[in-house]
Amino acid sequence: MSAPIIGLTMGDPAGIGPELITAALHHYQGRNIRLVVIGSATGVRPGKLSRLSARRALDALEKSAVLLKKGEINGVVNAPVHKENLVGIGFSYPGQTEFYADRAGLKSGDVTMMMTSRKLSVALVTTHYALADVPRKLTGPAITRTIRRTVAALTGMGIRKPRIAVCGLNPHAGEGGLFGREEKSIIFPALKKARGEFGTRAEISGPWSADTIFISAQKGKYDAVICMYHDQGLIPFKLMNFDSGINLTLGLPFLRASADHGTALDIAGKGTASPSSFFHAIDLVAKLARRKVLA
Repeated sequence: MSAPIIGLTMGDPAGIGPELITAALHHYQGRNIRLVVIGSATGVRPGKLSRLSARRALDALEKSAVLLKKGEINGVVNAPVHKENLVGIGFSYPGQTEFYADRAGLKSGDVTMMMTSRKLSVALVTTHYALADVPRKLTGPAITRTIRRTVAALTGMGIRKPRIAVCGLNPHAGEGGLFGREEKSIIFPALKKARGEFGTRAEISGPWSADTIFISAQKGKYDAVICMYHDQGLIPFKLMNFDSGINLTLGLPFLRASADHGTALDIAGKGTASPSSFFHAIDLVAKLARRKVLA
C-alpha cells in the first residue's frame, strides 16, 4: 500500500479537534498519507458545548463507520469527543471504543483497549466498568484474549518477540492469597495457557504487583503491561506518556485509534493544543495499514 487513506473524525468541534485536524493537514501535506476529514465545525463556538456540537461529533462517528465498512478508508483516527455531551443526545456507549465494536457487529468485550506510546503499551482486560464490577468481569479467556491481541499488535508494530508483563488484580498481586485469590484462580491459569500458546514467540510473565511493574516497564524491560481494569493501567500510562500516548482498539476488523486526551475545552480555539498524540495515532494507523496488520 503506497498511500494509506486515513479518516480523521472531528470529535466534538467545541473542543480542540478542529485545531488538531488543521495541524495534521498541514503536517502531512506532501507525505505518503491521504487524510480524509470527517465532520464539520460549522455553527459551533470553541469551548462551548452544545447539542449541535454533540450532534456534529456523532455524525462524524457514524460516517466514519460507514466509510470503514465500505473500505473507502484504511483506518480512522478520532479527535476527542465529550462523552457527557454525547450522552445528552442519546449516545448509549461508554466511549468510542464500544461504539466501533457495535458498528462492527461485536460486543464490547470482543475488543481490547490498548494505550500505546513510543516507549510503552498498556492493554486492559476490562475497560469501562465500575470498580465493584471488575472481579466478576475478570475471566481467564478474557485475559488470554487480551494477551493474544497485544502480542499480535506489537508484532505488527515491528517487535519480533514481545515482552509482556501481566498485572495482578489485588494489592501485591494477592500476596499469596492474603489479599484475594483471583491471581491464583483466574490470572495464573490464563498466563499458563498463554505461555503454552506462544512458546518462544513472546515472553509472558506475571502476575506482578501493579505498584512496581511500571517502573521496570518504563525503563524498557517490557514492551507492554496487561492490566486488569481501567485505572490500574491508565493512571500510570498517562502520567508517563500523556503528550505522546494514543488509544488503539484491538480486535476490530478495521484500524481505529484516537489521541490520549480529552476535548480540552479550556484551551479550544486558542491554537495552543499539542498535536503530538494525534500525529502519533495517524503515524501508527498508517504504519499498520501499510503492513496490512489489523490490530
